[in-house]
Amino acid sequence: MKDLNAIRIFIKVAQLSSFSKAATSLNLPKSSVSQAVTMLESTLNTRLLHRTTRTVNMTSDGELFYQRALGIISDADDLKNLFVSEDKGLTGRIRVDMPQAVSRDTIIPNLSSFLKMHPNLEIELGSSDRRVDVIKEGFDCVVRVGELTDSSLIARRLGSFKVLNCVSRYYVKNHGLPKTLNDLKSHYIVRYSQTLGIPDPGFEYLDSNNQLQSITMKSQLTVNSSEAYLSAALNGFGLIQTPIHGISKHLESAELVQVLPQYAMPDLPINILYPNRHHLPKRVSAFMLWLEKQLSVFTK
Repeated sequence: MKDLNAIRIFIKVAQLSSFSKAATSLNLPKSSVSQAVTMLESTLNTRLLHRTTRTVNMTSDGELFYQRALGIISDADDLKNLFVSEDKGLTGRIRVDMPQAVSRDTIIPNLSSFLKMHPNLEIELGSSDRRVDVIKEGFDCVVRVGELTDSSLIARRLGSFKVLNCVSRYYVKNHGLPKTLNDLKSHYIVRYSQTLGIPDPGFEYLDSNNQLQSITMKSQLTVNSSEAYLSAALNGFGLIQTPIHGISKHLESAELVQVLPQYAMPDLPINILYPNRHHLPKRVSAFMLWLEKQLSVFTK
C-alpha cells in the first residue's frame, strides 16, 4: 500500500508539474510529497523527475513509468470496487477524452448529476481536437465523432450527428445568402484542417446518387480547432459545415443561419471507444452508460 500511495503522489506531481501544487491538491505536507517521490525513485533505481527551482518535468523514464502507473492505479481501484454495488457509490479515477463541443455544451453542464451519485469518483476530462492514444495515454474511454480508424479499441455506437451548412447573420448582411451550388463560387468558406498546410476539400455534399462531391470555394481563413472554426463563422469569415450538436443555441438565436439544406454532408457517427478489457471497471461502465444517456438527445 505504501508503494501505491507513492505512485499516486508521483502521478499528481507529474500532472501538476509541481511538488507544492501536488501537496495542496493531496492535502499533504510538501516534505511528504517529496519524500514519497524520492523513495519511489530509490526503489526503481532511476530518476523520474527533473527538478529545478522553477519547474518539475518528467524524465524519459518518468514518462514511461507515468503511463504504466496510470494503469496500475486504475487496476488497484478496480479491485476496491470489485464487490461494491453501484448504489453504494464507486471510487477511483476515470480518464476520458471527447470533442470540445460535446464537453462544453453537454457533459460538463450535467456532470454534477453523475458525481452526486458517486461523490468519491474523480474525473479527468480531456477535450481537444487531437486524437489521443487511448492505451498509451491511459484513457478509460473516449467519445469520437466521425469515421473510426483505430481497430484495436472496442466501439459502442451511439448514433450520428446531422451536419449543417451554416453562415452567420453578419456574413449574410455583407455577402448575401447562397441559394444554389453555383452561388458558392462567389462565396467564402472557413477551412478546417487539424494539420495546417494540408488543404481541405472545400464544400462537400451528397449528390442524388449518394456520392460525396466537393466544390472549391474562396477562403481567407484556415483554422485547426473546432472552437476557432465556430468563432470564425460567427464573426462572418464564411460558411462552415458542422454537426448540429454545439450550434443549436446559435441557430435558435439566429446568430447562425442554415443554408442549402438540400446539399448536406453525410451524418457523422458518434461512438464511445474503450480498450479491450475482459472486465470493464464498474466505474467506467457506469460512466459510459451515463454518457450514452446524455448524448442520446442529440443522436439519431
